[in-house]
Amino acid sequence: MAQTDILLTKEPAPQTVPACQLPRKLYDVARNTGAHMSSGLATAGFRTAKYLVDEWFQNCYARYHQVFADLDQSERQHHESQQLVAETEALAQRTQQDSTKKVGERLQDMHCWKSELQRQVEELVAETDLLLAQKQRLERTLDATAVPFSIATDNLQCRERRQHPDLVHDCVEMELLKEADLIRNIQELLKRTMMQAVNQIRMNHEHKETCEMDWSDKVEACNIDEACCGYHNQSTDLQFYPHSAKFEESASTPETWAKFTQENLYRAERERLASVNLRKLIDCILQDTSEDLRLQCDAVNLAFGRRCEELEDARHKLEHSLRKTLREIMDQEHNVAALKQAIRDKEAPLKVAQTRLYQRSHRPNVELCRDAVQFRLVSEVEELNLSLAALREKLLEAEQSLRNLEDTRMSLEKDIAVKTNSLFIDRQKCMAHRTRYPTVLQLAGYQ
Repeated sequence: MAQTDILLTKEPAPQTVPACQLPRKLYDVARNTGAHMSSGLATAGFRTAKYLVDEWFQNCYARYHQVFADLDQSERQHHESQQLVAETEALAQRTQQDSTKKVGERLQDMHCWKSELQRQVEELVAETDLLLAQKQRLERTLDATAVPFSIATDNLQCRERRQHPDLVHDCVEMELLKEADLIRNIQELLKRTMMQAVNQIRMNHEHKETCEMDWSDKVEACNIDEACCGYHNQSTDLQFYPHSAKFEESASTPETWAKFTQENLYRAERERLASVNLRKLIDCILQDTSEDLRLQCDAVNLAFGRRCEELEDARHKLEHSLRKTLREIMDQEHNVAALKQAIRDKEAPLKVAQTRLYQRSHRPNVELCRDAVQFRLVSEVEELNLSLAALREKLLEAEQSLRNLEDTRMSLEKDIAVKTNSLFIDRQKCMAHRTRYPTVLQLAGYQ
């Protein structure tokens, strides 16, 4: 009756007999106490199983009364049952319709969130593919920087084979050292950026998998709710599940359910935006590094060109000086030969003068006179000796000058050879090697 009171929505209709407990009717039974009572010992065996007529009527009246009460109670219960059946049928239909409507609304919400998750997954996949392309550009650029670095180090090693005095710390060497340091810094930057790209790709995959799991759960839930929405009273696959009408302890609330998907979408969108920013940063880094490398390459080539011009000019001047020195050596050799010939030419007059003086020193007695001839011969010898001394001194000076010229010639020839070697190293070795320098497209990772 407790359930009946709950399901009834209005007071029951009035009955023929009020629904109340009938009072018990009391009957006076006549007892056989007279002279003809059958309580004697002779009739004891016939009286034990029989009732009086009044007792029989009393029992019949009690039966009639009980039947009337039972019929009245049954009619009332029948009316209440019909009313309860109608009310419960209407209530069941309303609750089923409301449940179906709620399931439909739930399906709309899940379809909405499922579409958002699918869109986010597709955007993450597309963004991850773009970031992978940028990572490949970084790898190609890092591989391309190995060529400039080997060129710079090879140039520095080749220029170490220059000879003294051309083994100088010139502008070319400074530019080459700057180029090597720039390439090393760029390689470190590219490696760090590549690690950032790898971590970002990993984060994109993780959040994509999270959204895919959420999407998969929602697809499964949508299939279940669609099946539930299609159930009706005439469905053939219905069963009783007595223990299903309870809330699971681990079940979420609509607020936590929506918040879970919102947080997944928010985190995924945050990582997607971080990936977009990283792609822009990578693009700027690749563009800046390629431009810096080409600018530094042009600076090194310009320094090489200027240095080669300086070496060429110095070699031309040395060759011109060598030609003048060779002509001067030839002239000086002729001068030395002339001085020697002049010395030889003075020997005969000296012999003549000395022979005359020697012969005249044998004149006898008073004839050994200091006459004008004697004075002239003596002065002639002195003049010839002075001339020979001057010629010999000049010959020594000429020979010393010739030796100096020879030393200068050897020094010039050595310097010319050094300059030629330096030009060969800078022009034939270094600058020819630098023609293999990567292009801007290669340094930017496009090739």
